[in-house]
Amino acid sequence: MERKTAADFDQELLILFDAYVHGDIDRRGFLDKARKYAVNGMTAAMLLDALNPRFAEAQQIAKDDARLATEYVTYRSPQGYETTRGYLVRPKTAAGKLPGIIVVHENRGLNPHIEDIARRFALENYVVFAPDALAPLGGYPGEEDKARALFATLEQPKTREDMAAAFRFLKGRPECTGRVGVVGFCYGGGIAHLLATRLPELAAAVPFYGNTPPPEAAATVKAPLLVHLAEKDERINAAWPAYEAALKTAGATYTAHMYAGAQHGFNNDTTPRYDEASAKLAWQRSLEFFAQHLKG
Repeated sequence: MERKTAADFDQELLILFDAYVHGDIDRRGFLDKARKYAVNGMTAAMLLDALNPRFAEAQQIAKDDARLATEYVTYRSPQGYETTRGYLVRPKTAAGKLPGIIVVHENRGLNPHIEDIARRFALENYVVFAPDALAPLGGYPGEEDKARALFATLEQPKTREDMAAAFRFLKGRPECTGRVGVVGFCYGGGIAHLLATRLPELAAAVPFYGNTPPPEAAATVKAPLLVHLAEKDERINAAWPAYEAALKTAGATYTAHMYAGAQHGFNNDTTPRYDEASAKLAWQRSLEFFAQHLKG
């Protein structure tokens, strides 16, 4: 099927897909409600297929790229799931230690897209670690629907501890300078916000369209924040004004960008919600932000 963009879909269908992706409705519910948008020979199932990720088509950095050293490593998380796993990536030719970046996935675990994101950051001269929240349940299962279903069974207090432990793991790696930032997308954006409230040693946080913590938590934010928001993302944007006000009251260092016309998930280049102009601008801003706070 020809690859489409968000402009090819009714906005209400995109909102419906967002509800499906985040577990507010199941597959059957999506298909039932999507039938009204299935025209010109399309079926509801075809619409869902068109909206789902195309990992291979969007991959930018091959898994076996000769410039990178990659491995899956386990790490300890005593307050979480005890032992879990993630994807460690670093440039092979790095001279000396590098600053670190934690890359946190969406609500489907460590899928091929997030691994590709980790490789992209590693090529910017970082040692990168992408923890897999699904590792205690066997890891990313290879299908997005199965991944979502598994994700819903996680004990989130334990998973949040696993993410905090990932920071400590990377910070203590011999390849790392000890200056570590975090970037996250959707669910991972919420984790990036959360870690900024919990980890005084965190050097920088970049949440992409992530749920914000309760406003009172803003008082504990020490890391500088770079917040990316999508204009057409009512669910996430509804909570942002109160949290932004709390950040201002707390004297936190933050910059927020609202990307005009962009959908939730606009950085994910495996789906039609990808917005090339917004994603490229957000990526460049993120690289500059990490360079300032991790390399500077």
